Amino acid sequence: ADEGINGNSSSLSGRPKVVNIGGLLTVNSVIGRSVKPAIIAAVDDVNNDASVLGDTHLNLILHDTNCSGFIGTMGALELMEKDVVAAIGPQSSTIAHVISHVVNELHVPLLSFGATDPTLAALQYPYFLRTTQNDYYQMAAVADVIDYFEWKEVIAIFVDDDYGRNGVSSLGDLLAIKRAKIAYKAAFTPGSSADDISVLLTEVNLMESRVYVVHVNPDTGLQIFAVAKKLGMMTSGYVWITTEWLPAVLDSSASPDSTAMGHLQGVLSLRQHTPESNLKKSFATKWKNIKPKETSSFNSYALYAYDSVWLLARALDTFLKAGESITFASDPNLQNTSGSELRLSALKTFSEGPRLLETILSTNFTGVTGEIRFDQDKNLVHPAYDVLNIVGTGFRTIGYWSNRSGLSTDPPEKVYAKPLNSSANTKHLYGVIWPGETNVKPRGWVFPNNGKPLRIAVPYRHSYKEVVTKDARSPQGVRGYSIDVFEAAVSLLPYPVPRKYILYGDGVRNPSYSNLVSAVADNTYDAAVGDITIITNRTRIVDFTQPYMESGLVIVVPVKKSKTSPLAFLKPFTIEMWLVTGGFFLLVGFVVWILEHRLNHEFRGPPSQQVITIFWFSFSTMFFSHRENTVSTLGRFVLLLWLFVVLIINSSYTASLTSILTVQQLSSRIEGLDGMISSNDPIGIQDGLLCQYRRFNPELEQSCDIPEPEPDSARRSSRRTSRSTSFKDLIEFYDKKEAEIKEMLRRHKRQVNGHNEHHNASPD
Repeated sequence: ADEGINGNSSSLSGRPKVVNIGGLLTVNSVIGRSVKPAIIAAVDDVNNDASVLGDTHLNLILHDTNCSGFIGTMGALELMEKDVVAAIGPQSSTIAHVISHVVNELHVPLLSFGATDPTLAALQYPYFLRTTQNDYYQMAAVADVIDYFEWKEVIAIFVDDDYGRNGVSSLGDLLAIKRAKIAYKAAFTPGSSADDISVLLTEVNLMESRVYVVHVNPDTGLQIFAVAKKLGMMTSGYVWITTEWLPAVLDSSASPDSTAMGHLQGVLSLRQHTPESNLKKSFATKWKNIKPKETSSFNSYALYAYDSVWLLARALDTFLKAGESITFASDPNLQNTSGSELRLSALKTFSEGPRLLETILSTNFTGVTGEIRFDQDKNLVHPAYDVLNIVGTGFRTIGYWSNRSGLSTDPPEKVYAKPLNSSANTKHLYGVIWPGETNVKPRGWVFPNNGKPLRIAVPYRHSYKEVVTKDARSPQGVRGYSIDVFEAAVSLLPYPVPRKYILYGDGVRNPSYSNLVSAVADNTYDAAVGDITIITNRTRIVDFTQPYMESGLVIVVPVKKSKTSPLAFLKPFTIEMWLVTGGFFLLVGFVVWILEHRLNHEFRGPPSQQVITIFWFSFSTMFFSHRENTVSTLGRFVLLLWLFVVLIINSSYTASLTSILTVQQLSSRIEGLDGMISSNDPIGIQDGLLCQYRRFNPELEQSCDIPEPEPDSARRSSRRTSRSTSFKDLIEFYDKKEAEIKEMLRRHKRQVNGHNEHHNASPD
């Protein structure tokens, strides 16, 4: 038969007098010692407040989970036997994972004030409600702090359970978004000894990163810093960032231990933000009057546990006012049919559990932690954290983090009060006192004691050894212009850079530079130094330095050797140009004679003398040595124009003749890619000791692959017959592949295809 909460009737008529609620927590723990008095005080406050639940009282049934998944599960089963309508807790994410399966089956809502594991928000646990902040947001705050100080690698130190692993996993995902990463995950088992922690910290101290994110349980966290202090890891250059477990420890005592505080100097930490309010001040006053209690102060978990009880009470009040009843029914899946002594048949399913769950999710009120309201993912709205810096005998707030503004010096309640588009976008924190009592931001990394030198790939080619090549006599093993530039750049760094040069290629044939770049992208090498051309495809997979050499496609052709001819003075102009120039000389002389001979006596005389005067005047203007004066206006105008033309002719002739006599002439008509396309001349490609000759074929360039190495005889045959048709060899061997080359090839191919289609098209 079904039982009600009083254990006799199958259903309740009217409003029940007493409603059983459960409490699951580890009493002997940092969180438990602070939470237990808060839960009891909250139940008393609810029962003394007639405006909530009226005559109905809450009956709290506490079970100690003893920080054990097994004991916690047994305690949860015992609670379910007592027909609780909801449970407050647990504080452990590991226990919450197990108990969530129990409450899912029995339809009992589970309100956890301390299980922050992000994976508990999955749809797998519909009856699990987190009444504190999700660790996903806390890790987002940690990632923002790391990004704010421009660190790119961190080491995560965490407890190896669901709480630690899943929190660090979220941190890794969030750091990846900011182009940072967790360089090493240092996990230790719950309850590890000081020796185990010492071995772990000694190991991470040998690594490169000096930024440590500590995500552990409050009960064992201080031991890590005590060991770190002994190992000298709390000095200048180290960075320690903790999650909210550390403020939970320090807030639980009105006067923290001075020895413990000495181990924590310069540490950055996060704490769940709870705004200052009258309700919070009232709780602090009430806390002083709570007796007995094992802690002199309370942490944020106590505040969230207090609000969890009030959340359940308000939801129950709404639930009962809606006319709902509280009934329990036997679960056919739990009937004992195999003779087991576990008495699973005593467990009852809360019939109205789904409706109570919906009521809790829709409840909205303001508690001691601020606004209590759930979003569509069952997380509390307005997640926020205080960013703390531990200095002296306490800590100071250097900023805040909220889901809206990120890092800011404005309190989250002020940020959330602003419209979304007006919130501050500039991240800012107050100054930090780092370990070693310095305000200089640590670099965040050092060269590891057991680190490996950088693997620098160097192309070992047969040609252009002045740029980079092997040098057996050098301690570095390489030499060249590129090596000199790289060594000069490294010498400017304020720290040493261990490096090892590795030859890429055999020195007989030129290696593939594209494959070299791919090897760097695949982490086969850490970097490459050499004459590597920066092209679009390569920039997609690796980063390049600023170019220090001008590169481009260079065409090398033979020089025509010619001897100076006695008639070299005629070469600047063509025959046609000479004839036209002579004709203009005679024409100008004749025109000037017509305009001058009537007025100017120097152009008069016998016919033979006048003809000689025309020729003499015309050709003497070439050297500006004419002696005849012009007196007519038109004659002077014609002469002025002609002298300007003569000046241009003289300058052009002089420049051309100088070029012919001093500059060697190229013997090829190829002046660029267009000339290469239109030319049928063979093109030489250096391949090791030999030179192959190819003819350019744009039709095959896109599809042809780079040929495999051939025997010497085959290469000599190829040089004689010029049978290869792949221009891509030239691009690959010279490393001069440019994006515009392919575009020009495609354009030429389209023009050829269009021309062929035009000739092949038949009229309709």
